[in-house]
Amino acid sequence: MAKQCDITGKKTQIGGRYSNRTRATQFNPCGKIARQANLQKKKVYVPELDKHITITVSTKGLRTIAKNGAYKTLKKAGLL
Repeated sequence: MAKQCDITGKKTQIGGRYSNRTRATQFNPCGKIARQANLQKKKVYVPELDKHITITVSTKGLRTIAKNGAYKTLKKAGLL
């Protein structure tokens, strides 16, 4: 399974390494780099269901859970 946040949908992004100024000089090695999302594997307690759920979530997703509550956020993401 791909590395992707269960809540926000964040995943790996492909991009270049160098700024546009560096790109115009002789010091421009070619190639792309994969930028990984900051994913954490967390066990979240849902009081409405009285159980724990293990999810792979980005740090922004954790903030969303803290703001809106576990049950509402997981239900909106389709995990419940």
